[in-house]
Amino acid sequence: MTTEEFISQNLDGDVRALALRHAGRKDIDLPYALEQIAGRQRARAKLPQWAATDGIIYPPHISMEQCSSQQTATYKADVARRLAAELPATRQPQPTATAGPHAPTTLIDLTGGFGVDFSYMAQVFGKAVYIERQSHLCDISRHNMARLGLTQAEVVCGDCTQIIEATGHATMIYADPARRDAAGGRTFAISDCTPDVTAMRDTLLEKADYVMLKLSPMLDWRKAAADMGAQVGEVHIVSAGNECKELLLVMSRKYTGIERIYCVNDGQTFSFTPEEAANAAAEARNRTTAQPQDPAAATFIYEPNASLMKAGCFALLEQRHPARQVGRDSHLFVSHEEMPQFPGRGFAIRAATTMNKRELKAAMAGVERANVSVRNFPLTAEALRKKLKLRDGGDTYIFGTTAEDGRHMIFVCRKTAG
Repeated sequence: MTTEEFISQNLDGDVRALALRHAGRKDIDLPYALEQIAGRQRARAKLPQWAATDGIIYPPHISMEQCSSQQTATYKADVARRLAAELPATRQPQPTATAGPHAPTTLIDLTGGFGVDFSYMAQVFGKAVYIERQSHLCDISRHNMARLGLTQAEVVCGDCTQIIEATGHATMIYADPARRDAAGGRTFAISDCTPDVTAMRDTLLEKADYVMLKLSPMLDWRKAAADMGAQVGEVHIVSAGNECKELLLVMSRKYTGIERIYCVNDGQTFSFTPEEAANAAAEARNRTTAQPQDPAAATFIYEPNASLMKAGCFALLEQRHPARQVGRDSHLFVSHEEMPQFPGRGFAIRAATTMNKRELKAAMAGVERANVSVRNFPLTAEALRKKLKLRDGGDTYIFGTTAEDGRHMIFVCRKTAG
């Protein structure tokens, strides 16, 4: 039996069980086989199109963990397509089926890695150049791009900081700087990543119509944009499954400041200009208390998605939706009407109460288990669950938060159909 036959026969097998059962075999490369089986199993959820393609070679576990998902890679390709369409007609991408290898539009990926982002973004351009320092990843990508039918892809092994100096003009340069130091520890500051795109900024802007940077979702987007300068024109905060996955900055010499911020979570996109956010914040500060809204009287409560939480555009959410924040630091919104288009999770309020024992007892009657979360509340979620003597899970959702008037409040809810 060959190694490939072993992989083919055990694609659905338990990797740990296979490792024990076949330990010591000499007729196959067992470590490689197990790596490929595990990689394909992970790809079924993370990269279904890749998993459905025969012959794809998967990298070691850490590269699979760090690579983009199909969902986020497709989003970046969509952004690249939109930006390229804004260029003069003579410099727009041509369809890859007819453009050939000498099409006038080019993508350069400075940090190829496993090549997931590259494989999706490359489809937008007539020519796409993948650059990577690690030769084994270059070998894998050279093989995989052929399997994926990306005939316009060119794989270059070397140091991108040197290679980029010798390249011609590109439509877009893409970079996902490595966020680990030489010892393997995590880094977050842009200048501490490899390559240091802050040092390369002027070169990148000179070499391309657009530069797209993928950065750590842990970064403050305002500081990240400021660090990269006035040529940052778009900020994209990208989440999947309500978990913030990446921060994208789009740069160009045509920009003189941020023109738009995009908050993305799965199929939801909430976008705004800095001016819109500033005006909404000013309006909120100037709003009188002539029509106060008691959060305890509301019918629905909403939690913005992870990208909106990171963006911090809460006043703008109030302006665009018939809702008010429970409190300025609660980041929870209440409304008298259901809002199926609200970018986040919605809940119907069954009961709203303060921490008064009698009120709390009445509100919690019949509730034995719940999903508990807190925002701007003196107890942790676990401590609140214990105080309420609840088991975790079930169909009931409980939010602990603080109202604008300082009251600590409990909302007992169920999810809305939307």
